[in-house]
Amino acid sequence: MTTLRLPGLVDAHVHLREPGYTQKEDFHTGTRAALAGGVTTVLDMPNTVPPTSTPANFQEKVRLAEAKSVCDVGLFVGATVADVDAYLPVAPQSCGLKIYVNETFGSLRIEELGLLHRLFRTWARRADELDGWRQCPPEAGNGRDNEMLASASTLGPVAVHAEELMVPVCLTLSNLYNLPLHIVHVSRRSEIELIRAAKEEGIPVTCEATPHHLFLTSEDYDRGGNRFDMRPKLAAPDDVAALWENLDIIDIFASDHAPHTFSEKGMRPPGETVEEGEQGGNTHSPMPGVPGVETMLPLLLTAVDAGQLELDDLLLRCVENPRRIYGLAEQPQTWVEVDVDKVYELDDADMRTRCGWTPFDGRQVKGRVEKVVLRGETVFDGERVLAAPGSGRVLFQESGK
Repeated sequence: MTTLRLPGLVDAHVHLREPGYTQKEDFHTGTRAALAGGVTTVLDMPNTVPPTSTPANFQEKVRLAEAKSVCDVGLFVGATVADVDAYLPVAPQSCGLKIYVNETFGSLRIEELGLLHRLFRTWARRADELDGWRQCPPEAGNGRDNEMLASASTLGPVAVHAEELMVPVCLTLSNLYNLPLHIVHVSRRSEIELIRAAKEEGIPVTCEATPHHLFLTSEDYDRGGNRFDMRPKLAAPDDVAALWENLDIIDIFASDHAPHTFSEKGMRPPGETVEEGEQGGNTHSPMPGVPGVETMLPLLLTAVDAGQLELDDLLLRCVENPRRIYGLAEQPQTWVEVDVDKVYELDDADMRTRCGWTPFDGRQVKGRVEKVVLRGETVFDGERVLAAPGSGRVLFQESGK
């Protein structure tokens, strides 16, 4: 066995589903799955019930995360048409503002251009009232003013779910206010090429790609149906090729962990017979989204083994860049030990996420997480998550939790 020691990973895009959807996931089960995947920090999205768009809803989510999480958690705020600016009092306690401008799961979509402009303008003005942006410049590294980064005195970026024609709209607003913009789950050639052009013009934009958009295509959906239904939808092989061609433009790899139950996906649990066509894309209206926090690292390590990535590429996009972009302080005495020689198949039955499945079921990977240490304590031993609920910290809170 060859053991590789890595820093704890950051998954900058997860949906832990609490409150409101705990049949799919909650803060304990989701962060437990994260540790098993070598992830020691997750950033959680606001499309819950109720949405994380008011101070009361945000504080309730903080309470739940503090009581249940076993890894560190940052919380996004969101905005609804009815509560466009309600989040402002807790904005500095969030890791950023998430705006949905394309089709999504939940009630947070903002389609009207005037409201979108208002959100960008208000977030930029709030940063001016505080100490500016939490984001570190690339040359600063992770160690810059760790005490300031861990405090609630600055703002994170605006993270947008923007596809195709909405990408240039958001880039224009970012440029207008010189506001750090992060575009999540980029999946199309037109999008990544436009982001490249925007970066070359000096627009303060970063972006992320998911393992499912890097390793799956629309052909997988044609074969497997609902298991492969997510937003953005899986792309054509040429779009996937474009992501790899423009790897230097992709700042973050993030899972977009979006669990749903078997029944919500129109699937049957392992061991139950599936009738022919039952999981096809036209026989059910599945909830869009797939789990991924537990499988991201083995999939990326397999790409390293295959020569698609360098190990430094993985660490840059799963550790260094997310910490820089979101202003996350380093976790002391924290590491992940991986058996890089271990070859095995990903299996629904092995998943620790409450939903109990993966779109990569049956896929062979190389590299298994054998141990995770968080702040000097062994929290995963290769088989069991040892951390107690509530041992994780909620970032950017004055309490330090």
